[in-house]
Amino acid sequence: MSLQRMLNLHYVLVLVLCVSASEDFDWTKNERGSFYYGTFPTGFSWGAGGSAYQTEGAWDKDGKGMSIWDVFAHKKGKIFLNDTADHSCEGYYKFKDDITLMKDMKFNHYRFSISWPRIFPNGIKADHINEKGIKYYDDLINMLLDNNITPIVTLYHWDLPQVLQEKYGGWQNVSMVNYFNDFANLCFERFGDRVKYWITFNNPWSSAVEGYETGEHAPGLKLRGTGAYKAAHHIIKAHAKVWHTYDTQWRSKQKGLVGISLLADWGEPVDIINQRDIEAAERYVQFYMGWFATPIFNGDYPQVMKDYIGRKSAQQGLGTSRLPVFSSQEKSYIKGTCDFLGIGHFTTRYITQKNYPSGRGNSYFTDRDLVELVDPRWPDPGSEWLYSVPWGFRRLLNYIKTQYGNPMIYVTENGVSEKVQRCTDLCDDWRMQYFKDYINEMLKALKDGVNVKGYTAWSLLDKFEWDEGFSERFGLFYVDFLNKNKPRYPKASVQYYKRIISSNGFPNQREVESWKRKATETCSSSNQLLAGKQRNILTLIDPLTSHMEMVTEIVVPTVCTLCILLAAVFLMFLLRGRF
Repeated sequence: MSLQRMLNLHYVLVLVLCVSASEDFDWTKNERGSFYYGTFPTGFSWGAGGSAYQTEGAWDKDGKGMSIWDVFAHKKGKIFLNDTADHSCEGYYKFKDDITLMKDMKFNHYRFSISWPRIFPNGIKADHINEKGIKYYDDLINMLLDNNITPIVTLYHWDLPQVLQEKYGGWQNVSMVNYFNDFANLCFERFGDRVKYWITFNNPWSSAVEGYETGEHAPGLKLRGTGAYKAAHHIIKAHAKVWHTYDTQWRSKQKGLVGISLLADWGEPVDIINQRDIEAAERYVQFYMGWFATPIFNGDYPQVMKDYIGRKSAQQGLGTSRLPVFSSQEKSYIKGTCDFLGIGHFTTRYITQKNYPSGRGNSYFTDRDLVELVDPRWPDPGSEWLYSVPWGFRRLLNYIKTQYGNPMIYVTENGVSEKVQRCTDLCDDWRMQYFKDYINEMLKALKDGVNVKGYTAWSLLDKFEWDEGFSERFGLFYVDFLNKNKPRYPKASVQYYKRIISSNGFPNQREVESWKRKATETCSSSNQLLAGKQRNILTLIDPLTSHMEMVTEIVVPTVCTLCILLAAVFLMFLLRGRF
């Protein structure tokens, strides 16, 4: 099929710039097909997730130290509307209520992270161990197990202790490998008798690229063309060291598993018979997921990364590649350090070749020589980066099967957000459709022979969404951030996902078609209740003296943000004109 024919097939495939193929992966297989009715194997694990900084709040309570995100979010202009997660969902105080929600949904597992600075306030074991922090996670783990919910624990979900950033430069410094290993080892010692699923790092791509290349995330450094590669190099070493520590010191006693969770959006060639597009799509996936997965499974970086970064580094007059090198000993040490692979997946891009001249400067993004495109027909719930493209999920899972020897996979993040500029609706029909389509593609992949063992909806609660603050909501449960008690309200997707869990899949067409109708039966009254409470709070606010407070602290979390903001501005101008 020619490129022109492909473009015609996808209307005007608007080229939105966001901006050595695998021999045994057939890019023409697993085409988008009809819905598949069937169920998952007995023992398939269902759950949801969250992370410490996004949900816990209590940022300076009970001996917790500062994290890089505490510092970053408190800097004006770094987060949308200067939001912080100082309080967020108050999960530190409300975890018992949240476990009750999980029990009602009949979750098999819950994925959460342990805050490094809540355990080691200064990041270093020798300085101080915070027993109050350990007690919090002890209580959380024990209550999950009391309710037959398996804890899946992430050791690093981006909240590096600030002291380590200030003293050593964070993940730019190889000393983080040993400090992280000390933290992980204490977690194994204190919690490993009950925790059997450990994730070392969540989405290290984001920690490296957005933390040390673009500066969009904490610690906010812009070390273009070098910082992300160096951070990733140390993160991979740290992962391997922690895996070996568990393997040699704890596995025989605790019988657990240690893996890593990688973000993996799918890249589809614009033209599936054009070799340049196929190679560009392969590069996209390798520079994304393969950057971390290939060393962990095969012992070294993807060859295409070494080739492209090495060539561009030479063209820029550098004596060595900007991509660091693993020694022979390190390659052997890193290879095979994965008992299971966690996959976070949200969306897909079309990929085509684009040559970036080396004279444009160092950049992870220009090193790839490609362009990311989207199809304007893909459903877009409001978040500018997240389009619903379910068929890409099946193709990604099959690619992992082919590329890495069919490892055990747990889907550790999958979900869809809405922007608060759209009136947040508890009747979240788009989220129900997203879960239906993506989980069904996962079921198809399982039937293809992919070794998927569990699925984690992202996320249990609305929460702090990093540089987007509270302007994006991923939760199954709506959190009223305006209320100091942070009450939770179930969206329709709660009942929908609950029915998928209870049926262990999609048993038959008649039953599945009734789920959405049943799930929306109660959300209308819940919407009215929530809106009434929001109105009652807003009527207490003087629109003149509290206008700016409304914009920065109240408007964002309210049910219909844009409507309220416009009304407030309109009222201000009316009053100015009167006086």
